[in-house]
Amino acid sequence: MFHVNHEPGAQIHHTDPFAAPAGNRSPVRRLRGRLAAPVTLWTAPGPAGLTVSSTLVAEGEPGRLLGLVDAESELWAAVEEAGCFAVAPLGPSHRQLADRFAGLFPSPGGLFAIGAWLDTPYGPVPDDAGGWAGCRLDAARQYGWGLLVEATIERVELADDGEPLLHHRGRYRGLA
Repeated sequence: MFHVNHEPGAQIHHTDPFAAPAGNRSPVRRLRGRLAAPVTLWTAPGPAGLTVSSTLVAEGEPGRLLGLVDAESELWAAVEEAGCFAVAPLGPSHRQLADRFAGLFPSPGGLFAIGAWLDTPYGPVPDDAGGWAGCRLDAARQYGWGLLVEATIERVELADDGEPLLHHRGRYRGLA
């Protein structure tokens, strides 16, 4: 009988047993997976937060921010109530934080129980983030399976020029 614990790194399956067969996979989802996306943390007063990899910043006067979020998330409920939110780009050291806010990693004591947080009027941000933007909610509408959120950037705080955490083909990656 094969026991996983006998050999370090042993695997039961060489492929993902839950993956859809190649012929049944959505070509749109496959295309999206091939586009590298920055990993950001969106937070709102309450506090509430969510890892978001569909974020776009548009320059202008004022600057604008677009993003796709889950309409049923606690984050969206908090953003709707507060009318504002914070967006922090994450770096390679934030992989567990990103997984925690995506609901993929345990968070005993709550999402904000671990780590140091900077309180802002827009929502808490990780103290070690490379910066953050304070955004005022302008509009939101259903877009595909997500909610397209439009906001005005009211405040930008930049701390360092660290490497970004990227999401590509279902995994976190850094710049090579």
